[in-house]
Amino acid sequence: MTEIKGVYEVAVRVRDLARAEPFYRQVLGLEPGYRDEKRKWLFLRAGGTAGMIVLQEDPAAWPLQHFALTVAEADIERAARRLRENGVVCVGPVVHDWIPAKSIYFTDPDGHDLELCARLDTTAHPPRGQL
Repeated sequence: MTEIKGVYEVAVRVRDLARAEPFYRQVLGLEPGYRDEKRKWLFLRAGGTAGMIVLQEDPAAWPLQHFALTVAEADIERAARRLRENGVVCVGPVVHDWIPAKSIYFTDPDGHDLELCARLDTTAHPPRGQL
């Protein structure tokens, strides 16, 4: 088996693409990559060409998801302020010593649980505990 190096793409179902798009583009700052009008999908770049978030319009019932996006530690407080300025309730920052990382948590317009996660320097924050 080839060693997996990371995740490139995450698909997120949304009820109304026109409502979800401003949140992901303007509030989170993701850049458009490709729009598929026929399927009502929008590919958004996360970290330049490092990965994608694909918003897929689907009015059916589906379970809510959780996913985390990586940010720099220096940006986590600024991101929390920006979310709050845009009316988004967020929790944190919360430090996870076992990762180690610092995260903030919030929901998108469809109720998906999102996280902005900043990996911490392991020399300053050695990991504690294991699962």
